[in-house]
Amino acid sequence: MAPQHGPRRARIAFSDSAAKQLENLTSEAEIHALDRALVVVSVGPDIGGPIPGDTAGPQLREYADEVERVRLLYWVTALQTVVVVAYLEV
Repeated sequence: MAPQHGPRRARIAFSDSAAKQLENLTSEAEIHALDRALVVVSVGPDIGGPIPGDTAGPQLREYADEVERVRLLYWVTALQTVVVVAYLEV
């Protein structure tokens, strides 16, 4: 019998500014909360709501987890294989 696989996850990438924000996280609780939010977005990139704005570039989306107190601004590549995090707030 062939092994069962879960849903395909998008790869997560960070913009330069989000990578800098990531470097400033020091609390293990913050890192854990961010990790959980990134997993949610990687499994379902359309989970966040679109942010109104210029349609010339990629459509920015926002995902907020009120329980973990995490907010991500991101965009998804055309094939939904990569999620680029532009801003994070923990």
